[in-house]
Amino acid sequence: MKLSDIMGAMALSTYAEIALVIFFAIFVGVLIHIFRRDLRPEFERAGHLPLEDDFRPEPGDAKENG
Repeated sequence: MKLSDIMGAMALSTYAEIALVIFFAIFVGVLIHIFRRDLRPEFERAGHLPLEDDFRPEPGDAKENG
């Protein structure tokens, strides 16, 4: 009995198919989350963050000068 016979009888290809289905379900879930209309203002705000010049840290986030 060869190792290839043993591995072929284990039907390992089903694991790849299950992984593909799980990946596809997560991908569709992420797409649905991204394209929700009620989150559009939050994504717009986050998209403009790198362009803002006036960064004001919250009190207690960083050590104060002195």
